[in-house]
Amino acid sequence: MKKISLVLFSLLTLYSCGNKDTSVEDVIEKGNLSEIKAKKAELSKQQSDLSSKIAKLDEAIKRLDASEQYTLVSAIQVKDSLFKHYVELPGDVATDQNIIIYPEYSGVLLQVLVEEGEQVQKGQILARIDDGGLSSQLAQLETQAALARTTFERQQRLWEQNIGSEIQYLEAKSNFEAVQNSVDQLKSQLGKTVVRAPFSGMIDEKFSDQGEVVAPGQSRLFRLINLSDMYITAAVPESYLGKIKKGTEVMVEIAATGTEFSSQISQVGSFVNPNNRTFEIKVDVPDNRERLVKPNLIATVKLNDYTSENAITIPENTIQKNAAGESVAYVVKPENDSTGVAERRILETGFTYDEKIEILSGIKPGELLITRGAKNIHEGEKVKISN
Repeated sequence: MKKISLVLFSLLTLYSCGNKDTSVEDVIEKGNLSEIKAKKAELSKQQSDLSSKIAKLDEAIKRLDASEQYTLVSAIQVKDSLFKHYVELPGDVATDQNIIIYPEYSGVLLQVLVEEGEQVQKGQILARIDDGGLSSQLAQLETQAALARTTFERQQRLWEQNIGSEIQYLEAKSNFEAVQNSVDQLKSQLGKTVVRAPFSGMIDEKFSDQGEVVAPGQSRLFRLINLSDMYITAAVPESYLGKIKKGTEVMVEIAATGTEFSSQISQVGSFVNPNNRTFEIKVDVPDNRERLVKPNLIATVKLNDYTSENAITIPENTIQKNAAGESVAYVVKPENDSTGVAERRILETGFTYDEKIEILSGIKPGELLITRGAKNIHEGEKVKISN
């Protein structure tokens, strides 16, 4: 810059000495508009000529001055950090509490006591079916059972006092037990006319309405789902058997809902599928209070199969391949805060994940890795760090 200023000063001095025309102040003082415009045009042309000459001088200085010959690059300082590698697999969301409820008794659907979307508790009555007179039959049998019990108890007391025959005691006992068994069977059959929730959850669909005739195994009543006990299944290649176990860290992404969470493997299958050489794992969904995770959604399961506590990682796109197939990167050997010399390094690499690659040897923490401009430089070239 000092050389440029000196040249500019010299040119302006020469121009001032050689210019015998009227000064700017004299032209302005005369007040002649035509002369003022002409003077301005003359000076503008001179300014343009000077700028062109200065630009040529700048090019010559840049060409001849070795201190100006630097290649601009960007660089980052290499640091060690925690590195985790994940293998990504497709998975499916599932739950064991997703069922269709069918009636256990044939008859007319007398009452439907719940609506779609309603939360129900385990054992809650969902519907009632016409019992076809079973309740009346039960009342009669219970009366007979009460009489049979009374007869049996009296006959038992007499038998204990050695009064009466053994056959009378046994007949009373047998009659009471037979009637009581009939009462229990009828109660069980009558209980099937009441449809109850087998577990707590939500009525997702209602298939039958009040007044319809329903039959066991044929007429669907409700779909009951519990979204609080969800899990994800995935098929893992058998080559990961030695790396995957119960408790292994897992990251899960569900693209359809934008859901992402961390979890652990809760179950590892003991069977390897001979058709695709995979084994199944289960991953629990830890929290589904917002009910975003639903059965049959597709998930991406990321299994942590490798972890390094103090790994050196660099951006994957900074690595080049030479003719020998070796991994190459360039670092800056600093001369001062912003300039240095490019050094080529042959790298030994490890795992790659999320656009980061692990470096096993070739670069040390604290060195300056060239990130932008590395493809256009060579060993020993002078570089200037632009960032």
